[in-house]
Amino acid sequence: MTESDRPGSTPGLPPTPPPYRPRLGPDPLPTDEAEALAIGRKHFSEVGSPGGPSGLFVHEFDIGYLIQASWPVVGDPTARPSNPGGANIVISKIDGEVSHLPNFPAEAAVELYYKVYRPNEVRCPNDA
Repeated sequence: MTESDRPGSTPGLPPTPPPYRPRLGPDPLPTDEAEALAIGRKHFSEVGSPGGPSGLFVHEFDIGYLIQASWPVVGDPTARPSNPGGANIVISKIDGEVSHLPNFPAEAAVELYYKVYRPNEVRCPNDA
């Protein structure tokens, strides 16, 4: 099939791109820890998979759900980690937005979230 044989294309012009599918509404709003965990699972490797977390834990707070991963115990605790770093996920109860935070303990991660989260913030030109 040549380019000009494709449906919706015009000879001599680039092919017609696929239709744009806009996002329909906000992210899903979790109503409990189980729903937050289901959303959070999409952002981590499968639990128990090689290199994946050994478990996911949900910490609910007033404006969101913090999802934290636990990792298997390493054989040599003095060895360098094979996958350093990591992240926590926060799912907003307000708009369903998913935010990534550093792998801090729960209290510190929630405190950081309060400092950086601004739901649909609209700033006026006079605000500084």
